[in-house]
Amino acid sequence: MFVAKSIPVEHKDLIHDVSFDYHGRRMATCSSDQSVKIWDLGEDGEWHCTAYWKTHSGSVWKVTWAHPEFGQVIATCSFDRTAAVWEELVGEPSIDGGRSHWVKRNSLVDSRTSVTDVKFAPKHLGLQLATCSADGVVRIYEAPDVMNLSSWTLQHEIINKLSCSCLSWNHSRVHSPLLAVGSNDANANAGGKVQVYEYNDTSRKWNKVESILSVTDPVSDVEFAPNLGRSYHMLAIASKDIRVLILKPNRKETTSNQASGTKFEIRQAAQFEEHNSQVWRIGWNITGTILASSGDDGCVRLWKANYLDNWKCISVLKGDGSVGQSEGDHQSRTYEISSNDPQSNARYYKLGSVNHPSQVVWH
Repeated sequence: MFVAKSIPVEHKDLIHDVSFDYHGRRMATCSSDQSVKIWDLGEDGEWHCTAYWKTHSGSVWKVTWAHPEFGQVIATCSFDRTAAVWEELVGEPSIDGGRSHWVKRNSLVDSRTSVTDVKFAPKHLGLQLATCSADGVVRIYEAPDVMNLSSWTLQHEIINKLSCSCLSWNHSRVHSPLLAVGSNDANANAGGKVQVYEYNDTSRKWNKVESILSVTDPVSDVEFAPNLGRSYHMLAIASKDIRVLILKPNRKETTSNQASGTKFEIRQAAQFEEHNSQVWRIGWNITGTILASSGDDGCVRLWKANYLDNWKCISVLKGDGSVGQSEGDHQSRTYEISSNDPQSNARYYKLGSVNHPSQVVWH
């Protein structure tokens, strides 16, 4: 059973992204008001703003958390053509009156256009950060010394033919690193709005291994599902509808032609059109079994596959706080869902037992 609660985040303009930390007890929001706010979940079950500050000189599109092994670190990206890395100094009060103080460790200024997404790599790949830009370039940075976050090295530049709107790392420890990159290019004749790149250890380069030609509408979000031992990858794509693709490595072609990268058998597992509008954000639960989506219809929808691998909507969370009935076992974690709604507040949904709560947040 879901419980809905509205959080008055009080940004002065559009909220573009909501992001939870690894444990789901800290939350970051970013906005066109050029600021980021940090929220901590208190013992009273309420979210409390512990820090807020101006981060960029333009709209802040995305905010993301690093793995806690690397400390309390977030990254932001902006219309001002930069991405930035921020670290919390515990015990030092914020100059804006918050309870904690965040300092900029580095500003990544290689892009010539708006930086549209930023994501930290999975922990097993070290402290790496990927950004994508409207100029069609994906850049991958690495911190050589995790104790000195003021030093970041540009390791790779991937030239995409289309402007980039979003990206996602795969989570598998046993497969080669993958990056899915989506484009919001409005040209209907430009097929392949999602590209998949693979890192080759031998050549130390990223190579394009797949182009999802079936996706022709502008893409607003892409997200690899947590792997958890699967022999294949699941990729969710948000555009005018939602698609779930299965990318299964073709072992025969992989072993015979390793230099050109892994070849995949791609199958569409599901396609959802129930939003009947643009879908802005998607997010998986920690087991990769439930997908959440938010769209211009003002709803968050949860999707799940049964034992026959047939996907269906299991719950609809409406903008007025009302919640539809849910089915099945919802063992899940925090979802990071947002949509371009002008209201400066967030809707918080909580589901699960006391020992294993899960949350869906949108605005």
